[in-house]
Amino acid sequence: MEQSPTITPLSVPITISPPRLSRGHFLMAMVLIVLGYLLLWPVLLLLINSFNAANDWFVEPRRFGIDHWVNAFQRPGLIQSLGNSLLIWSLTVGISFPIGVAIAWLLARTKIPCSRTLEFLFWVSYMVPSLPTTIAWITLLDPDIGMINVGLKNLFGLDQGPFNIFSVPGIVWANLMGHGISIKVMLMTPAFRNMDSTLEEAARVGGASNLRTLFKVTLPLMVSPMIMVFALQLLRVFQSFETEYLLGVPFGFYVYSTKVYALVRNAIPNYGEATVLASITLLMIVLIIPLQRWILERRRYTTITGSFRPGLIDLGKGNYLAFALLAVFLTLLTFGPMVILILGSFMQRIGYFVLGFTLEHWRLVLSDPVFVKALRTTLTLALTAALVSPLIFSVLAYILVRTRLPGRGALDLMIWGSGAIPGILAGLGLLWVFIGTPGLNALFGTIWALIIVVVLQGKTTGVNIMKGVLVQVGADMEEAARVSGAGWIRTYFKIWLPLLMPTLVLVAVMNFVTASGATSSIILLASRDTMTLSLMALELSSNAVGNREAASIVSIFIIFFTVSGALLVRYFGRRFGVHHDMRAGPSAAI
Repeated sequence: MEQSPTITPLSVPITISPPRLSRGHFLMAMVLIVLGYLLLWPVLLLLINSFNAANDWFVEPRRFGIDHWVNAFQRPGLIQSLGNSLLIWSLTVGISFPIGVAIAWLLARTKIPCSRTLEFLFWVSYMVPSLPTTIAWITLLDPDIGMINVGLKNLFGLDQGPFNIFSVPGIVWANLMGHGISIKVMLMTPAFRNMDSTLEEAARVGGASNLRTLFKVTLPLMVSPMIMVFALQLLRVFQSFETEYLLGVPFGFYVYSTKVYALVRNAIPNYGEATVLASITLLMIVLIIPLQRWILERRRYTTITGSFRPGLIDLGKGNYLAFALLAVFLTLLTFGPMVILILGSFMQRIGYFVLGFTLEHWRLVLSDPVFVKALRTTLTLALTAALVSPLIFSVLAYILVRTRLPGRGALDLMIWGSGAIPGILAGLGLLWVFIGTPGLNALFGTIWALIIVVVLQGKTTGVNIMKGVLVQVGADMEEAARVSGAGWIRTYFKIWLPLLMPTLVLVAVMNFVTASGATSSIILLASRDTMTLSLMALELSSNAVGNREAASIVSIFIIFFTVSGALLVRYFGRRFGVHHDMRAGPSAAI
């Protein structure tokens, strides 16, 4: 029997070629290195330098130890500043949250007149920096020369005014009148407006009053968005600076940010303990971020369904009463500070009406070379941030959404995590980066250091806005451009930039507003040659200088820039935004 031949397969060695690196991989590596160096390395440098036990960091060689940590915990005022930060935040949130919920409900769920206009004015009040608002309330409630206190003393023959803005209640009040309430109204009003009214109508048909419906139906349905707003506010525990600096330092009340600034800007700077305090704060933030993410992921909510009906409650005469109350409240938030600043700028001395009015303060400020330089620096920073930031953020968003490059998760985490770092802490970290890095030390005290800070300041918000738009836009036009032979750069400038232009404009205006009022993030990096309007107003209104008339004039210019930005946002938002009242024309069926 003949056997068939056996065929033995040849042993061919299999070689696995390494993954091919493209230009995209090098781009991602460069992005991670640059952003990591500017966003993460300053924070890590704070932790490292906190263990530098040398007394004079610029003269003595580096010597590692825990001396500064021991001194920090032995100095009561240092750790107490963290407790003060938590105290001010707790009081501000505890008061502003229920007020914000009530206002959001009135604007979104009732037939109050001009609700959209009132909502926009809350946006305007948020875009006005807290510094001019604080200066305005100092002008009103200074215990000695505040306009309200002087008026009450003259009217009732009092020896001392009843109000004192330089106190813990004064700091809380200034924070409420600044951004404390307006930010919550901005965030919660859209959620209330998008809620389906079916359950509310069912409750009212069952005999429940409007008030009972609010507490039994509306607020329970809004628990998730309210928790989300609260979680977002957790990251703002250590963000404030200007209000606490102007109102707390005069009576020896320090929060985290003002204590760091005081330690660094003392006649003999105490960088060691300032860095320890920054490191402790950083560790607290590291604990807060997972808590915030846990809160956000605990609940999911649906307020818009296929049978969505945005019904509104008619309060009868209460509609006009609510409108009047909100109009008065918005006057305190927006128009009031502007009027007070203008009035104070023309007074011989704020609080003393008998001395009359003058243009002398305006003449001195407008002819001051420091003001001219500050105005030029502010415009340079604001315009640079408006032009450069949207382009950088759009590229980062494109990498995160439209590519499959490795490292996208790390990039997204880096952008989100750095957004939780307070401005004064980021500024202190960048201070060490610029001082300790060969080549970059030449940038310290120059406008280039400030430009780097303000360009990256709105990265978290800007990148995520761009991501939302990129997700919504289909990729068919980009694919057509690639098929036609266009490269990535040409496709980006020919396809994506025109599509993103409305959003780019909005982000540009937002960054312009933010850069115009930047204070805590740049105060440790600025010099006399790079003074900005916000830093100039802060210095003029401080207890050491006390020239509040001149500070009022500078604040007027800051408000002018920011309100102009708010109006531009409204204009472009209406011009390029999606209109819900659009109707299909005859050509729609073609």
